[in-house]
Amino acid sequence: MPQKKTLFPHANSCITLGVEITRQVAALRHNMTATSSLSIARSTQAERRALALAASAHVVHDGYTDLLYVLLPVWQSEFGLGYAEVGMLRGGYMATMSAFQIPASLVTEQVSPIIVLAGGTLLAASCFLLAGASTGLVGLLVALLLGGVGASVQHPIASSIVSSAFNDARSRAALGVYNFTGDIGKMSLPALMALLLTLMTWRPALWIVAGIGGVTAVVLLVLAPPTQVLLRSNSIRNEQAIATGPRHSTSFGFRLLFSISLIDSAARMGFLTFLPFLLQGKGATIAQIGLGLTLVFAGGAAGKPVCGYLGARIGVLATVILTEGLTAAGVLALLPMPLELAFVLLPVIGIGLNGTSSVLYGTVPELVSPEARTRAFGIFYTGTAGASAVAPPLMGLFGDRFGVPHTMAGIAFGVLATIPLAIILNPILGRPRIGISEPRA
Repeated sequence: MPQKKTLFPHANSCITLGVEITRQVAALRHNMTATSSLSIARSTQAERRALALAASAHVVHDGYTDLLYVLLPVWQSEFGLGYAEVGMLRGGYMATMSAFQIPASLVTEQVSPIIVLAGGTLLAASCFLLAGASTGLVGLLVALLLGGVGASVQHPIASSIVSSAFNDARSRAALGVYNFTGDIGKMSLPALMALLLTLMTWRPALWIVAGIGGVTAVVLLVLAPPTQVLLRSNSIRNEQAIATGPRHSTSFGFRLLFSISLIDSAARMGFLTFLPFLLQGKGATIAQIGLGLTLVFAGGAAGKPVCGYLGARIGVLATVILTEGLTAAGVLALLPMPLELAFVLLPVIGIGLNGTSSVLYGTVPELVSPEARTRAFGIFYTGTAGASAVAPPLMGLFGDRFGVPHTMAGIAFGVLATIPLAIILNPILGRPRIGISEPRA
């Protein structure tokens, strides 16, 4: 590719800055969850192994999902794709990931969850092998559709492994650790792909990334036997706790929360899909695009604990207004900015872009009875993934007609539609306790 010569001067600085950002975000997350970390430290070896197993899968799967953003401009240039076709690639991956999440959960009723998780990880890795051998749009689309099927197993099964392994308040702490490992994958694998693209062409880079998933699948299987013993024993205790748990459900409130999440997910996916092209229009190289995405994901990783903390203190309504307002203002401010200033703003946008989802996810238990939460989370994950699948191709059509800047402006105004829904939801929640590990009074 003609750009390749311009990539090397930026590679070292991009990776160094990305590593430092990752360290700072991890330190922030550690400081804000120190108390929760103590409960994890007191867990048994089998429980920690279950968490490590789920976390390793989360790193790889979230990293796989988000490194695609680095590849989209490469594929557009290689195969002469329009924005609608680029959106189709991204949307196809998310569509199958959304469609197969509930079926993947049902399969675990007959097959060991660890085997399903390892098989899905291997399938997701295989998608990059196939993509590396593709010769056009059809081959890429088939590979990504297959990859989405593999990716569908991770969220419902890995989160279930963690929640089954840990009990009571420790479950929230363990899930917090599990969620943060996904952010590590989002930051590290796109940065790794950007680095590899400075050293080689995209096809062998994909094969290297596929190898990471293959190794992870083997590790999952090696850890499986002791983890399964733990899951069986804890499953009995969890079922007993559910049987005696309180019954309270607000279906209208859940629908409102679900609607907010759909809009938020569609906007987030649209922004991330078009950000590489916006940066490219400002003169960014592939390495700089990878840095830009890493900055957004680093801000998003910091946004989860920050917004979870704010949600617990000031409520869902105020937090949604703050995060979505920050996202809209940040995206609009980004459009005319030069590349250097854009890098400064991207972590701030990441905080708002990713922070809302942590508040919404944490609110689900307040609206759904304990015995219905597994199904509710399945619906929640499937719906948000579905919105993420539909948004890129639709926004791609808009981008082909009106251009990337106008599409980004539309995304900025679109996220503000969540605020009226949050206003209606607020009285249903009363005084929320999002992010608080103690039970509600």
